[in-house]
This record gives sequence, C-alpha cells and structure tokens, in this order.
Amino acid sequence: MSDSGNDPVAYPESDPLLKSGLVVSAMTMLSRVAGLTRDIVIAYFFGSSAAADSFFLAFRIPNFFRRLFAEGAFSQAFIPVLSEYKAKQDRSALQSLLDHTAGTLGVALLIFTGLGMLCAAGIITIFAAGYVYQEETEKIYLATQMLRITLPYLLLISLTAFAGAILNTFGRFAVPAFTPVLLNVSLIASAIWLRPYFDFPVLALAWGVLIAGILQLVFQLPFLARLGLLPRPRIDLKHTGVRRILRLMVPALFGVSVGQINLLLDTVLATFLITGSLSWLYYSDRLLELPLALFGITIATVILPALSGKYVEESTEAFSETLDWAVKMVLLLGVPASFALIYLSDILIATLFFNGAMTVVDIEMASLSLKAYGAGLAGHMLVKVLAPGYFARQDTKTPVKIGLIALFFNMLMNLTLIAFLGHVGLALATSASAFLNAFLLWRGLRLKGIYHAAQGWVYFAGRLLLSIAAMALFLAWFTPDLTLWLTLSTMDRVRQLLVICLLGTLVYFLSMVVVGMRPRDFRR
Repeated sequence: MSDSGNDPVAYPESDPLLKSGLVVSAMTMLSRVAGLTRDIVIAYFFGSSAAADSFFLAFRIPNFFRRLFAEGAFSQAFIPVLSEYKAKQDRSALQSLLDHTAGTLGVALLIFTGLGMLCAAGIITIFAAGYVYQEETEKIYLATQMLRITLPYLLLISLTAFAGAILNTFGRFAVPAFTPVLLNVSLIASAIWLRPYFDFPVLALAWGVLIAGILQLVFQLPFLARLGLLPRPRIDLKHTGVRRILRLMVPALFGVSVGQINLLLDTVLATFLITGSLSWLYYSDRLLELPLALFGITIATVILPALSGKYVEESTEAFSETLDWAVKMVLLLGVPASFALIYLSDILIATLFFNGAMTVVDIEMASLSLKAYGAGLAGHMLVKVLAPGYFARQDTKTPVKIGLIALFFNMLMNLTLIAFLGHVGLALATSASAFLNAFLLWRGLRLKGIYHAAQGWVYFAGRLLLSIAAMALFLAWFTPDLTLWLTLSTMDRVRQLLVICLLGTLVYFLSMVVVGMRPRDFRR
C-alpha cells in the first residue's frame, strides 16, 4: 500500500527512449508471436466458417470499446494528468487521484457492461445488419451468446489498462507490454482443451476471452503494490483530478472512436459480403497488427509519458525533438515492414493459416486484403506517434476534428470500393484514411509550431529510400510463387519464410550501414 504522507513522489529513473522502446518491443514481440500462434490454432479448428465469423464479430465489439475507453480515450486523458501529479504533487495527492479514478472508472464500466449484456441481442442486430438482412439466424444466435460471455472482458481489461497506464508512467513498461500474452495463452488453451465440452465448440473461445481478462488484471496488481501505488477505489466525481480526466476524455473519446468506428463500419459492411469475408479481414488485420504493435504502438507508448513530462517542464525544443525522433523511428521501421507485408502477403498467410479448415481460396482472399492493409501500415504508425503530440499538451479536441475528416473520407471510400473490390476495398479504404489522418495531424503540429523537423531529414530520407529499394529488390527476386509454396510441407514453409525474412532484414540493415546510417543516429 502507498504511504499517505506528504513526501514527494518517488519514482524510478527514466530510461532513454530507445532503451525503453526496445524493452516494450521485446515484450510486444513475445505477445504478437503468441497472438499469431493463437490465430493459427483458431484457423486450424474453425477456418473461415460461419462459427469463426460469429466469434470474430462478438469479440470485436468488446475490443472496440476496450480500445475506445481503456487504451484510447482514458489513457490519453489519464497519463498527462498523472504525469503532472507525479511531477508537482505529493504522494498523498497522487494516491488520492489513483483511488478516485479507480472507483469512478470501475463503477462506470460495471454499469456499461451490465447494460451491454442485457442488450446483447440488440447490439448484435446493429453490428451484424448483413446477417439480419440475409436471415443467417445461426450466426446471429452464436454471436449473441458469445457477446454475453465476452462483454465482462471489457470491465476487466479496462482496469488492466488503468493499471498499465500507472506502470508506464512510472517507467515500468515491460509488465503492461507482456500482459497481452495471457489473452493469447488463454485462447489457445480454450480452443484445444475446452472446445470438446460445448455443443457449439466455438463457445470455448468466448470463455477463453473472459478467463484471460481475469488473468491479465490479477497479473498486474502485485507490480502496482510493489510500487506502493495499488489503488483503493473511491468515488467522488467532484475530485479535481477526476474531473480534469473526464473533461479531457470527452473529446479524446471522439478522437479515438474515429479509428474504431472505421473498423466497425468495415465489420458491418463485411456482413453483407459472402461468408468468410469477416474472417479474411480478421486474419489479414492480425498480420498488420504485428508490425503496428511492435513498432508504432511501442514507440507511442514510450513517448506519451516523455512528451507529457516535457510539456510540464515547458521544454518546447525537447518536445519537438522527441516527436521528430518518433517520426524517424516509425518511418525507419514501418516503411520496410509495409513493403514486406505486400511482397510476402500470400506466403505469410499460407504459412500461418493453411492448415485444418482453411482452404486455398481462403489463403488467396486473405492475402489480397493483407496487401491492401499493408500499404497503409506507415500511415497507421504515424497516427500512433503524432497523436501523442496533442494528447501530451492536453489538447484532445484537435485530433477529434482531424479524425472526423478521416472518418468521413473512409466511409466514402468504403462505399465506393466495396462495390468493385469487396473485402479488399474495405482494407484499401482503411489504409487511405490512415494516411489522410497522419498528414492532417502532422500539418496541425507544424502550423502550431509544436513540431519542426530537425536537421538532416533530406539525408535521412535519401538513405532510407535506398535501403528500402535494396530490400524490395531482394524480396521481389526471392519470393516464390504461391502455387509452388503450397506444395511444401508446413515445416519447410516455416523454415523458408524465416530465411526470407531474416535475409530481407539483413539486406535492409546492411544497406543502411552502406549508405551511412549508424545506431547513434537514432539514440535518444
């Protein structure tokens, strides 16, 4: 438990951003590998079936609200306020903020979750309009049952995100980054061992989600206790810190909702397409999430507390330099990853998912949407690192305005492209809107004088393009045809894919060395 005195808040020494980023990246890599294993297991047992479509629909809804409330608007509002309390208030005030935030958040989530479970059938009707229109009653029934089981996950994972935000602010990045591994382990175990106990085997996945929520929350509590920051939930809406968080959350909620609404629009529209469309989008999106989480979200995670601290200290130049470092890092890692996803899409999907219930058609369809998603990877990553430039300054309104523009653009592109390209059109629209969102965020920071590019950008861009060109030529030369790839055994596909990825990465980094880039150029 935390001290209640008025002593200054004790916190660990801040690690350099690059070191913190590497720690988070390593944990995130572990989580994403576990996530890919999870998806391989799900694909093996359920493929792109009606049952799989129903689970992905049901799971996407609490995930939507998780990203909206917990990891989105709440974190963006909470971390800047917590950083200010950490820098300027005593331990008693800090503990009071944690206690009252935990109580308010917990009660709000409990009410929301309860109402959601009662109205599960109506929610599914809204989000699965295509299933209702096509009278696919089995899909609707399964999705409703699974939504009732998975919705409490929202409560649990939101409290987990609250705990993770505290740990991140106090320099404990590894624990929150590792926590998602537990979700993947739980789903794998449920798919393998719980599945035989249900009349509808896919229900095992829903129970796996709920179990994971419990495990993730319980896992983080000892680390909070070790820091002396374990909250004791209390409710007081008049608490100054809580009211500030709520004021910041309202516009942040709209800002974060843009990206999530885009995903849900894709989901709703995909229900009007042929069976398998939701699954194809899910499997390809999962592969997009690997580099996005590994690089984009990792960098965003470590810079938000850093930027918040720079803003509190009124270090304008250091604030801009931190943003500049983040932009360079996501381009350095995101652009080559984007090319890799495009070039390797079919063999990636085939290697990971071509087993069990998955067919060749499923592989081809999922690889097409992966190409479309992969084209927008750099845009998504730039949004992740540019938005904290506003949130750290407690400006949550500007990203809302920008996000709404991107949302309407996405909707227009969705309706235009779906008629010609089906599920691939939905993925392309998402990628295009991500680049528009990133551009407008960058433009806003520039016009306000918050961010200005440091010296050396011309040389950086030139060297980056040369290194990417070398890697792209290698991938184009060594990437085999899908037909040939499918003749290989599973283990041969895995081995050859690893060789291609490792050699491609080696070519890229060696090219950077040849053109004059050095590790010291990216230390901060």
